[in-house]
Amino acid sequence: MRIAKPILLVTTPLGVLAGLYEGYRLAGGLVVIMAAMLGVLIAAAATVIATIRREQAREPPERQ
Repeated sequence: MRIAKPILLVTTPLGVLAGLYEGYRLAGGLVVIMAAMLGVLIAAAATVIATIRREQAREPPERQ
């Protein structure tokens, strides 16, 4: 697990970029729609992450 996370963190964005390039090569302008969809998904994920972090910061620390 120590090496798997960094590999995934590097290869996933590279794979997405390679997919967008191939989409442009095959379908041309339709890759704009794909990039817009990726933007919406990234914005949605960022909103969820920000909400979770905000709610966790609002909670008092638990005593053990």
